[in-house]
Amino acid sequence: MKINIACPSTGMQKVIDIDDEKRLQNLYERRMAQEIDGQVLGEEFDGYILRISGGNDKQGFPMRQGVLTNTRVRLLCKKGQKAYRQRRAGERKRKSVRGCIIGNDIAVLNLVVTQVGEKTIEGLTNETIPRRLGPKRANNIRKLFNLTKKDDVRQYVIRRKFTNKKGVEVHKAPKIQRLVTPLTLQRKRARKAEKMSSVLRNKEEAATYKKLVAQRLAEQKEARRSLISKRRSSRKSAKLAPEQG
Repeated sequence: MKINIACPSTGMQKVIDIDDEKRLQNLYERRMAQEIDGQVLGEEFDGYILRISGGNDKQGFPMRQGVLTNTRVRLLCKKGQKAYRQRRAGERKRKSVRGCIIGNDIAVLNLVVTQVGEKTIEGLTNETIPRRLGPKRANNIRKLFNLTKKDDVRQYVIRRKFTNKKGVEVHKAPKIQRLVTPLTLQRKRARKAEKMSSVLRNKEEAATYKKLVAQRLAEQKEARRSLISKRRSSRKSAKLAPEQG
């Protein structure tokens, strides 16, 4: 079984092969997101604590969290679920996934170091690889540089320098996400004002319509009354005509 170990604090990862069935027995029946003692993998990992983050079986089907079995199952997947990419809007498809319990059919197991031990491991904790890209979201930049709300985040964006294909040195910086500027606040106020004006306009139109409906009903009643009074007067005149004659 291949064990892929990642260390987020150093940015490095290491792959080791374990063929000894006795050592692998300590991993069987464990689930994803469980933490294991590093000594299970060998003496060099003494003091390390590792979290199981996933894996693949021998046919390449990925382990999926929440599927409590050590076999492969077919699940009806929809948009947003793992191991499935939607091709058409609203499409669902039955896909094969591996359960989240480790068994002897697992070919690759992914582990993440949550606690570093005393010994340094070659290729995992002996050096630190700097992050190529800095944070992009405004709050994450503030957190990194311990800034307040009054500080201008745009002055603290991490820029990187590289040479493009033409041989020109270029500086590149990410577009800051969720950055609140006077322009965004102005647009927010404009949206709110537009919404309020539409509500008031709808109220006025509804009141005008109600008034018009009431006026039309009154006109209909008046027309009906006048028609009834005309009929009555014509009947009376028709009765009085033979009496006078």
